[in-house]
Parts: sequence; C-alpha cells; structure tokens
Amino acid sequence: MNFEFENTVLTALILIAALLYSSVGHGGASGYIAAMALVGVAPATMKPTALALNILVSMIGVLKFYRAGAFSWRLFWPLAITSIPCAYIGGLLTLPTHLFKPLIGLILIYAAWYSFKTSRIYSQPTIRVAAVPILMLSGALLGLLSGLTGVGGGIFLSPLLLLFRWAEIRVISGVAAAFILVNSMAGLLGVMSKGINFPSALPFWAMAAVIGGYIGAEYGSKRLTNPAIRKLLALVLLVAGIKMLATARML
Repeated sequence: MNFEFENTVLTALILIAALLYSSVGHGGASGYIAAMALVGVAPATMKPTALALNILVSMIGVLKFYRAGAFSWRLFWPLAITSIPCAYIGGLLTLPTHLFKPLIGLILIYAAWYSFKTSRIYSQPTIRVAAVPILMLSGALLGLLSGLTGVGGGIFLSPLLLLFRWAEIRVISGVAAAFILVNSMAGLLGVMSKGINFPSALPFWAMAAVIGGYIGAEYGSKRLTNPAIRKLLALVLLVAGIKMLATARML
C-alpha cells in the first residue's frame, strides 16, 4: 500500500469514526486508533495523534450537547478535578510496544462490546444520585488510563454512568464529551512534555475529524443514535482490536 493511498484511506476512516463517535458525545480516540491500526501506523504515533484529534472533536461535542441542555455540572466536576492530573501523569508514561498493542487491542474489543450492547438501549433509566467521593475516585482511575493509552476515557466513563444509572443517556453523552476534552488536553500535555513529532498528514486528519465531529454532534445532541450505526461501529472496533492482538509481540 503506497503512502498516498494509505493516507487517503486513513483520512476517510477518521472522518467516519469522528461522525459515529461524536453522535454519542465521544471524541473518537478508540476509533482513530482502530483506523491507524488497520492501516499500519506506528504505535508511537497513535497516542499523540488520537489525543489531538480527540480534543478537536470533543470541543464540538461539548458545545453542541451543552447548548442542547444535555449536561450536568454536578456529575462533571468531581470526575474532572481528579482525572486531569492523573491524565497528565498517564501522558508522561510510555508503554513498550509489546504491552501497548495487547492493551489497546483489549480496549478496542471492549469498546466494540459496549457499542453493540448500548445499541439495544432505547428507554431512559431511573436516575440515581452519585456520591461525590466515588465520582472522584472513578475520575482518577479513568484519567490515568486515558493519558496512558490515548483513548480519552469516555469509552469507559459512559458505560460506568450507564451501569449505575447516574444520568440519562443524552446527559451521559454531554458529560463524556467534557470529560474527554479535559483529559485529552492533560494527556497530550504530558506526551508533549517529552518531545514528540506529529505526522505530516495530521492537518488533513484534523480537518476530516472536525467535519465528521460537527455532523455527528449536531445529530446526537438532538436525538439518540441509530442502533444500526452503533452495531457498525462495533464491527470496525472488533476487527481492529483483533488485529492489534494478532500483531502484538508477546515476550
């Protein structure tokens, strides 16, 4: 596969991932990592690139969901206050390739399962009040994982909020978008403090992510995601996750 064709395919995949993920308030990092894994991008490039694209798309998501009234400050601030420093610490750490690939592979497979599972959810849950200390602990753990892997944390936060019924589905999407934004910024700062070089094609990928993110967030902030889209997303994530596991160098 030549470079130009590879870059064109990856740009298209990033646009699609941004569109699908932003419709549920996510920045799309696991989708971008999945796309990069499918095309064969070097693991060292995946983390900073995914975080950068995450920031762009989640900024759009926050604006759209907040304007639509799908947000909760009470839920967000305890998560953010502990997750931001932990995400920065995670960004400072670099996993060796033989650990990074299996971990990302498992995360992508988990994300596929979550996307498929939630595609069948139509009714709104009975809301419970979340205890602030539990939210702060959850934020710290998810922030560290976010910075360490470059996935933003939303793919883990959303099912947690859904499982414990701490918010209705659209509010979960709005809170997830804000959580992803602050943690992606903190994680990227941690990565950049070590000195990194972004790929030359990043501006094209960023443009694709913004276009897809705007369309997806515009749709998702006003209605629930089409179940068929979530199932398609699950299939893409599953294939990429299996590829990451299959190509990992296990010691």
